[in-house]
Amino acid sequence: MNADAVTGVAPAIRSGNADVWRLAIAQALGGANSAVVYATGAIVGNMLAPSKALATLPISIFVVGMAACTLPAGAIARRHGRRAAFLTGTGSGVLVGLLASLAVVRGSFWLFCAAMFFGGAYAAVVLSFRFAAADCVPATRRPRALSTVMAGGVFAGVIGPQLVTYTMDLWQPYLFAATYLAQAAVAAVSALVLLGVRVPMPTAAEAAGGRPLSAIVRQPRFITAVICGVVSYTLMNFIMTAAPLAMRLCGLSQEASNVGLQWHIIAMYAPGFFTGRLITRFGAPRVVAAGLALTAASAAIGLTGVDVAHFWLTLILLGLGWNFGFVGASALVLECHRAEERTRVQSLNDFLVFGTMAVGSFSSGSLLTTYGWDMVLRVSFVPLVVALAALVSMASSRAGRAAG
Repeated sequence: MNADAVTGVAPAIRSGNADVWRLAIAQALGGANSAVVYATGAIVGNMLAPSKALATLPISIFVVGMAACTLPAGAIARRHGRRAAFLTGTGSGVLVGLLASLAVVRGSFWLFCAAMFFGGAYAAVVLSFRFAAADCVPATRRPRALSTVMAGGVFAGVIGPQLVTYTMDLWQPYLFAATYLAQAAVAAVSALVLLGVRVPMPTAAEAAGGRPLSAIVRQPRFITAVICGVVSYTLMNFIMTAAPLAMRLCGLSQEASNVGLQWHIIAMYAPGFFTGRLITRFGAPRVVAAGLALTAASAAIGLTGVDVAHFWLTLILLGLGWNFGFVGASALVLECHRAEERTRVQSLNDFLVFGTMAVGSFSSGSLLTTYGWDMVLRVSFVPLVVALAALVSMASSRAGRAAG
């Protein structure tokens, strides 16, 4: 009799726990990539761009890279397994660091933009870790596994900004050149961690794909999940993209911006330690609604002033709102597909989220430079109303079916 039969512990569940923690560690290391980009991208863009209106273009291209590479990453995972997709992503993470450092040294804005595309590819793969964790555990534990991996991003909130603070001046006179080299090294370490992850390989049924996507995307729950995921992530990116440059334009220091971004990222991921439990207890729609409310509070606080405290509180509330909104929307996605459809549906969801987010990233820079920080915040209330309306509509539809 084997040991598992004696202990009563199923091998898949036990190894699944180890894999979830490996994915959480990789999330922490991979999230540092995004933290470095958001802390420095607009500033480097402002230094190198031929026009100041293009200052946030590198971050926009970073987001485009996330959108463009989501479906290919899903296809790699479906055909060759998730680990192959993970290693492709971390390879892109090393490449972005090397190219961005070279771009800073050479003063090449367009090379820096090209580097950001690979950074987006890496970020897209990192965000698939949450769904991979759900594949490693039984269905009843999926929300908790998903949120545990997202909680790994807490450490990204420390690693990324501190990486910027301690390395940005090491290679004089090339501001941030050493930072990007350090980021490449962190991505390489993440690849080593991911080598030990044992995510189930795709089955023949999964390779076949299951139902047509057209049948899946017509589900009210999927539509609501996408809308809420799009709004939660787009507004987080929309406001966060503009915040470091807005702080600089308001005469605040780079160190103050780094600290604000650090606490923002910690706020994004710290609730992951309990968001899964909240979803299990109260349901994903209520958690999403709480996230949208926190995002609205973030914008409202930002409109009250431009001191360091206002920016920091805005970023912290924005991070909390993103976690509840995005993790809750991701949990809704898990309820919309069968096992054999998961990689297609999950990658489609992320493609729609990141593709829409790219629009927000592009518009954020032009709104900030043309109309100011207050306009960036005011515009954010419009999509929040749309997302809340989608949640109310879904709830009304379910209530109507239950009454019938």
